[in-house]
Amino acid sequence: MPRYTSYKAEYIWIDGTEPTKKLRSKTKVVPEGEEPPIWGFDGSSTQQATGDRSDCVLQPVFVCDDPIRGEPHKLVIAEVMLVDGTPHKSNTRAACREMAKKFARYDTWFGLEQEYTFFDGIKPLGWPDNGFPAPQGGYYCGVGADEVFGRPVVEAHLENCLKAGLKISGINAEVMPGQWEFQVGPVAAPEVGDQLWAARWLLYRTAEDFPLKSGNRVSAKLDPKPVKGDWNGAGCHTNFSTARMRANYEACVAAAEALKTRHDLHIANYGDRIQERLTGHHETASFREYSYGVSHRGASVRIPWQVHKDQKGYIEDRRPNANCDPYVVTRLIIETVCSAAEGASNNGRASGARAATRR
Repeated sequence: MPRYTSYKAEYIWIDGTEPTKKLRSKTKVVPEGEEPPIWGFDGSSTQQATGDRSDCVLQPVFVCDDPIRGEPHKLVIAEVMLVDGTPHKSNTRAACREMAKKFARYDTWFGLEQEYTFFDGIKPLGWPDNGFPAPQGGYYCGVGADEVFGRPVVEAHLENCLKAGLKISGINAEVMPGQWEFQVGPVAAPEVGDQLWAARWLLYRTAEDFPLKSGNRVSAKLDPKPVKGDWNGAGCHTNFSTARMRANYEACVAAAEALKTRHDLHIANYGDRIQERLTGHHETASFREYSYGVSHRGASVRIPWQVHKDQKGYIEDRRPNANCDPYVVTRLIIETVCSAAEGASNNGRASGARAATRR
């Protein structure tokens, strides 16, 4: 291994593309022993500035090992800031950070289930050039070259996430052929968003190194409905708990009830084209209405059977799209659930005070 007096820091940030933001990255050589510094970039090329005021600033917020380049190199997740030090309007992490800080006493945890689809050019990986594969049924958690496509990329991605030190907690083949999922967590916000964006970047970067017989290289997409018709879409199911939920089942039910109160707001912020995925079919609830239930994968929010059995744990918000912004999703869930818990607590104290006064 060569002896480095500097290391390569791959700065990764989220751009201003609408309606779905994209990842960008570039490399800075940093002297050995120094932390990745604040750095700049051309915001006019990322939909984050105009040409006459093009400078934007990268503020490092999360650093991990770079498994692609190896030791001592680093991956650096950065917030986008303006030159005056304030958050750029595209910087959704800043608001998530403040919301998590506001409700820190609730000790919120998240687990994110990122579904995605591999493509070979314009068709999903493993699909025939003309027509469709066999109907869905045997692909979920399947095994064998006739049912599972892209496993070498998935295994390489998992290995890279582990080498990076990310809290990746599992992988599995999904319901549609060529579709997979990885899970990150449990981690608190906003770091769970940092880790998911890092894992997404590693997914894209890992897939670059896998050539196909077609002459293409594998590409991974977060399209929420990659194939029209009778095929599953791709989501980012979001598991959530507070300290009280992890100790008390009624708090889990209260959280599910709280999410009902702002259903439309959540739907509007859970990823572009969510209406194409949340149809009421293919293990989804309709985007038009809210529901929750124990072990119910056709509900907006699922309470796992083990949680019901243990009478404590977490809930799963099944509404977020694969292409969602995890900073936005986690911020909204914290705000909705913790604000409701705060209101219930204040009402309880007020009722107690009134009762004491009457006595």
